[in-house]
This record gives sequence, structure tokens and C-alpha cells, in this order.
Amino acid sequence: MTIGIVIFPGSNCDRDVRWATEGCLDMSTEFLWHESTDLSHFEAIVLPGGFSYGDYLRCGAIARFAPVLSSLVDFVSKGGKVLGICNGFQILTELGLLPGALIRNKDLNFICKDVDLIIESKRTSWLVNYKQDKQITLPIAHGEGCFYCNEDSLKKLQDEDSIALRYSLNPNGSTYDIAGITNKKGNVLGMMPHPERACDSKIGLTHGQEILKSLISN
Repeated sequence: MTIGIVIFPGSNCDRDVRWATEGCLDMSTEFLWHESTDLSHFEAIVLPGGFSYGDYLRCGAIARFAPVLSSLVDFVSKGGKVLGICNGFQILTELGLLPGALIRNKDLNFICKDVDLIIESKRTSWLVNYKQDKQITLPIAHGEGCFYCNEDSLKKLQDEDSIALRYSLNPNGSTYDIAGITNKKGNVLGMMPHPERACDSKIGLTHGQEILKSLISN
């Protein structure tokens, strides 16, 4: 079971994800260049954080046209698991695999700190190893991490139990304190916090391990 980690020009968390999955969790990974199209031998795909194509137009707006993402849509439709972290979350919304948009933080500042999160969803397999309402701590690092959606989209997310994570204290102005969401089927998770930066017991923060383990679990 191999996890594909997509690399775009401007990605900067691809090696972090590989270090966490292979070094801490002993999972098999392979880097995927953004021009790759064959995803047939992967169990799951990770879209890592960073600044794809320099974020020159809008976060994720250029990356969503990369050849690998055309194959990703088909991969998702067949039940493949996809995790989008930070810029990866932005790309998933631009691609239309997740609703809403990620816009500038409310104070227009880049935020880099650990935040407390509440496990919201009762159904998603990504969080099966956490109890609902459990509080975990993960790092964030973003300038455009404010999740926005209209009232109809928010109600749909709530009705489908697709809100995966919420901020305990909202750092960026996100609608309904949302930090991460899934698609209706549950095989796609987009989140602004970085689970790959919370996997090393040596630094005393390991709450990201269970999310990454879920890449290859049902």
C-alpha cells in the first residue's frame, strides 16, 4: 500500500509529509510530480502544503489545472483517499472536490502557531481513532486559511456530517470555526492544520499521527 505525495512547483511540505509517514509511521510513500497522470498503484494521495505555482493568481487556482489533478478526480470517484493539507485544502476547493473557499485571514496576517481543535464529525474514517468532541493540538501556518462558505453550503456540510475539525479558538475568521471538511462520500479530507508536523514524540506533539494513519485504513 503506497501513498503518493504530489509535488507542485512551490510545494514546501512534501518532504515533511514523507518524513512523518515513513520516518514516524513506517508507511510506504512515493513522490508524484505535478505532470504525472498514473495513480493506479496508489492507495492514497496527499496534496501537501506550500505555495503551488507561487500562489501568484490565487491559492490553488493554477495548481487545479495540473495534469495530476485530472487523474485525481477519477481516483476520488473510484473511492481513493485524498488528504489535502493547507495549500492542498485550497487546491481541493479550487478543483471542486470540496465546497467553499479559503480566503485571507481576518487580520490579514500570516499565522504560525499551535492551535487547539475539536473533533466534529461522527462518521468520517479519517478521525475514527479519535473520540467525537475530543480536543487535539496541531500547528497551523497560513495567510489564506479563512474557510468561507454561504449559509446553504454550511447547512449541507452540517447535514452530511462533513465538518471534520473546528477551531477551539478561531484564529483566522473561518465560517463556523471550520478547520477541516470532508466530501459527502468521506474519502476526501481537506484541512488547514498540519498533521505531519505533529507526529514526533521527541517534540511532544503526536496528535497528527492518527490522521496520517487513516490514509491506508478503512
